[in-house]
Amino acid sequence: MKVLTEEQRRRFEEDGCIVVENVLDPALDIAPVMAEYSGVLDRIADALVAEGAIRSTYAELPFADRLIQIYTESGRNFPKEFDISLPLANVKPNSPIHLGPAVFGLMTSPRLLDAVEDIIGPEIFSNPVQHIRMKVPKSAIAPGFESNGGVGQVGWHQDNGVVLEEADEATILTVCIPLNEATVENGCLRVFPRSHRDDLIAHCPTSNGMRIPDALLPEHAPRPLPMPAGSVLLMHQKTVHSSLDNATPDQVRMSFDLRYQPTGQPTGRPSFPGFVARSSADPRSELHDPAAWARLWLDARERLSEDEGPRLSRWDGDSPVCA
Repeated sequence: MKVLTEEQRRRFEEDGCIVVENVLDPALDIAPVMAEYSGVLDRIADALVAEGAIRSTYAELPFADRLIQIYTESGRNFPKEFDISLPLANVKPNSPIHLGPAVFGLMTSPRLLDAVEDIIGPEIFSNPVQHIRMKVPKSAIAPGFESNGGVGQVGWHQDNGVVLEEADEATILTVCIPLNEATVENGCLRVFPRSHRDDLIAHCPTSNGMRIPDALLPEHAPRPLPMPAGSVLLMHQKTVHSSLDNATPDQVRMSFDLRYQPTGQPTGRPSFPGFVARSSADPRSELHDPAAWARLWLDARERLSEDEGPRLSRWDGDSPVCA
């Protein structure tokens, strides 16, 4: 079913991104995910209470208040326990990763895939570059986590710049999904509209991943993208974007970064598993079992923990712009 209007499709082509509201149902799509993550936080809290790092599990608090309290009191952050991907290096047999059925249900939501299909067509592959962001106030960021994009600000980059060259000719659509309202105050995304029309910009290694040096950023002004829960941002792989700081004292900005592409194209991260999310040509190839999806990642974790580590970045920092 069509989700995007012709005007929205035209705007996507022109600006390299479009916010589409009311794609997902907060009760049917988002609430199960939040319930699942409440269970993750239960386990974290129980372990911290057992070791005496916090006084209580704070189970009576709403999720965001509870996360802030636990992070602040323990002096620790746990972004990997919530994330839906493995680390890019030093994968261990027990590296944390969340692979719950509610998350898989969101990733394969028919309404979400309808919106994706409006951009890339009916043969849809779920690219394995995928994350959850739980951006907490600065006061809740533990020492050493200031540059972690899972809890703090994400610097300027292009999604095409954080995958291997093999995917340069692929069509990879970024889909950002806020689980609660994303505002300028709590650290929403910002983009340089129309930046997707230019070539890939050099990225430099930093403590916060691969980032575009300020001197190479587009000259026109960026645009913040506040979004209500239930909306999605569809973004071109070369659109330059980042996130703002969470300047609030008591909010957590929660969102998923997902990516989809036509089936059969390189993903740019071949050591991580993707899957066929939709296919009109071969419906039997679609993955509908969340346990099978989880097994793909667990098998990858086991394999990568025995490996020296595949090359996952095209940039080595030798460019003069990184000096």
